[in-house]
Amino acid sequence: MAAAGDHSDVEHVFRFFRVHKDGTIHRTHPSFDKIPAADDLTTGVRSKDVTISTDPPISARIFVPKSAEEPTRKLPLLIYVHGGGFCMQSAFSSTYHNYVSTISSSADVIAVSVEYGLFPTRPIPACYEDSWAALQWVATHADGTGSDQWLNKYADFNRVFIGGDSAGGNITHTLVSRVGSVGLPGVKVVGAILMHPYFGGTDDDKMWLYINKENEGLQDRRLKPAAEDLRRLGCEKVLVFVAEKDHLNGVGRSYVEGLKKSGWKGSVEMKENKGKEHCFHLHETKDEQALDLIKTVCSFINS
Repeated sequence: MAAAGDHSDVEHVFRFFRVHKDGTIHRTHPSFDKIPAADDLTTGVRSKDVTISTDPPISARIFVPKSAEEPTRKLPLLIYVHGGGFCMQSAFSSTYHNYVSTISSSADVIAVSVEYGLFPTRPIPACYEDSWAALQWVATHADGTGSDQWLNKYADFNRVFIGGDSAGGNITHTLVSRVGSVGLPGVKVVGAILMHPYFGGTDDDKMWLYINKENEGLQDRRLKPAAEDLRRLGCEKVLVFVAEKDHLNGVGRSYVEGLKKSGWKGSVEMKENKGKEHCFHLHETKDEQALDLIKTVCSFINS
């Protein structure tokens, strides 16, 4: 038996986990807590959990701001896809519950935060397929006869946005590209929001390829979006955030440049968080740039 601290039996070391020769996966990142849905007495945001599918298991947490009670209008809808390297975090963690609740309150938007399958229990492509299934489920409410009354009553399906951070930013791209390819009946996806998104071009590619045994190599279109996928994005505008000290800064910038050159007819805007690390805004919530990020998202959704 290897002594404590002896990693001689380790076959692969990735950013978030290592793989031992016997196939055992050891997570090297801190665990996270899950908290129940609840009403926020300060902001007035209500939240609840819904089951989208039992096989495969897909669920979501829905957030409704206080302003939804106004009878004269319906509110824009944001489908949010959390980050976590395709192998950790949750829509139900305190980090993402609090963050998406803040967006809902600040932007006056209905938010659906997706709980998708993660490695190692459910490797890629589960994250992509689960998120697409969640988006399709949301679309079943466009005519007001879906299974969730909050979405039927409060959401404006002509003002739908898809967004996410890190891995969730990557998944967001695939969703909007898929909408542009096959459509989403009854729904108008206005915009996409990618916060510090992951794409191919860093050492993390090795981890993504390991997680996805059915990958197509470094040219896989989920890693390196093809020009035709960018050209057919099924939305009118895209907002991309990059952080100056983030190891994903370069791939985020490359995504924006590729989108501009692709022939896509929409508008793209990029904002850089100066002096900041990857996804700082999830933890430094009172930081001036984190607050500015929220304001920019609000403006993007409501303009």
